[in-house]
Amino acid sequence: MSRLILFNKPYGVLSQFTDRGSATTRATLSDYIDVPGVYPAGRLDRDSEGLLILTDDGALQARISSPRHKMPKTYFAQVEGEPDDTALAALRAGVKLNDGPTRPAAVRRIDPPPLWNRDPPVRYRKNVADSWIELTITEGRNRQVRRMTAAVGFPTLRLVRWRIGEWEIGDLGLGEWREVAR
Repeated sequence: MSRLILFNKPYGVLSQFTDRGSATTRATLSDYIDVPGVYPAGRLDRDSEGLLILTDDGALQARISSPRHKMPKTYFAQVEGEPDDTALAALRAGVKLNDGPTRPAAVRRIDPPPLWNRDPPVRYRKNVADSWIELTITEGRNRQVRRMTAAVGFPTLRLVRWRIGEWEIGDLGLGEWREVAR
């Protein structure tokens, strides 16, 4: 039977077990998870937080991470400004990025979600409002959500992946993991 681990990755942690190529020591998955033989199914940037799935099943790993399978990934994004209907419609239609157009996204405005505090906190700017959106994509290009929100004029300040396919963070605390049955 294969193993499937859900991990709530903190800000600043690399989505790998070792840190190569850095003069300073950075936090990695090995600082949190001591389970031999599992590997991340996809990536979550160092400056993003939230759900990361680890497994020892190569076929499942490919199904989760390959854009070919179109597995939905849902994010909460705190953005600079308050996206209007035009910006949301552009995200729903697909946005042109330097590496080509994105697939359409499901997106909606949301109230600030009940999340853990981030360390370091997002920089607060007195004269610039911020707001939250929930965005679901079915591909996983490098820094895609951040590039999409910036392309419509609302840069991402904080990004939390909440769900991948049928799996979600739920009540997992920051830096915590649990194994789930498959």
